[in-house]
Amino acid sequence: MPNMTLALPKDLHREMRRHPEIKWSEVARRALAREVDRLQVYDRLLDGSRLTEVGAIELGRRINARVSSRMP
Repeated sequence: MPNMTLALPKDLHREMRRHPEIKWSEVARRALAREVDRLQVYDRLLDGSRLTEVGAIELGRRINARVSSRMP
C-alpha cells in the first residue's frame, strides 16, 4: 500500500495528539475514499455532457442574476 505524507496545522496536530486512541491514518483513509467516491459520482453525471467550463460559468452568472433580481 502506498504511503502519503500530510502537513497539518499545529492546532490540528495538537488536538489529534489529545486522542491517541484514534487511528488517524484510518480516519484519513476513509475521508479520502469518501471524496474519491463523490468525485466518481460527478464524473459519471458529467460523462457525455456537452456543457463546457465557459458555458457553466455563463449559466452560473445567469442563475445568480435571476436569483438577485428576486431578492428584496
